[in-house]
Amino acid sequence: MMSNEFRRPVSVDFAPRGSSCEWCGKPAERQLTAIGGTYHNEGGLFCRACGEKFSQAVINSLNAAMTTTTPGFELY
Repeated sequence: MMSNEFRRPVSVDFAPRGSSCEWCGKPAERQLTAIGGTYHNEGGLFCRACGEKFSQAVINSLNAAMTTTTPGFELY
């Protein structure tokens, strides 16, 4: 997994009071932003369930990128 100062692929902040989840419309609990990978700097306001799905998508994209090998370069 990507290494950053927090050792996390997603930064987590509180959502502003009264905001809605961008995916389902329920009250948002967190503002999430991807750190690195395909989704770098993408994110939004999410309820708990959608936030977990977004985080998992970011993690999956990072894992996929790490398992792809470049000719002449092997991952150990």
